[in-house]
Amino acid sequence: MGAVNHTYAVRATVMGPDAKSLRVDYGPEFAGRMLDQWAYLNGVEIDFSRPGKPTDNAYIESFNGRLRAECLNASWFLSLADARERIEDWRCHYNEDRPHMALGGLTPRAFANQAAIARELA
Repeated sequence: MGAVNHTYAVRATVMGPDAKSLRVDYGPEFAGRMLDQWAYLNGVEIDFSRPGKPTDNAYIESFNGRLRAECLNASWFLSLADARERIEDWRCHYNEDRPHMALGGLTPRAFANQAAIARELA
């Protein structure tokens, strides 16, 4: 039961505090009452992809691979608090400081600054 709660805590940390929907597959970790209860208590809607269709959610499959390779497999968590801190640090780096090909190789922060300047000039 502790591992299940830890899984949801990790995903909740990565999602951020304002997430309203969680897109998941039909894996056993997502098909239980604990996830339903967690989602209900946190006001999060669970959106299941179609069985056998990982391409329905290619973005999250790619993200999960990066999270697993760059953070989860690269870290030895000493406690749940340590896991939350390290995952939050990785999430902030991923969302703010890491270059993304979808943004033309810019970091999200640089892309946002560029967009703000363009709006001011328009």
